[in-house]
Amino acid sequence: MLTGQRFKLRKSALAIEIFNGIRLRVTIPARTILKVIAGPIDGDQMVDVLWEDKRVSMFAVDLITHGTEISGRKARTRVPIM
Repeated sequence: MLTGQRFKLRKSALAIEIFNGIRLRVTIPARTILKVIAGPIDGDQMVDVLWEDKRVSMFAVDLITHGTEISGRKARTRVPIM
């Protein structure tokens, strides 16, 4: 499951946006950072991502092959020097 992961696109990718009940095909440009907010679930090939504060759907394979995962920052434990 990719939920919660972030990706930076290396090249543009297609997505579907639902606007007023109509499905619109949109192109997400290269160098865009996307956050996966749902999916894929139970063999579903689509994921929902957050792009420009909009929820759009795209194929998980496009996200993986056109993007690079951005690893999360991990907090370091600081040991006080005495």
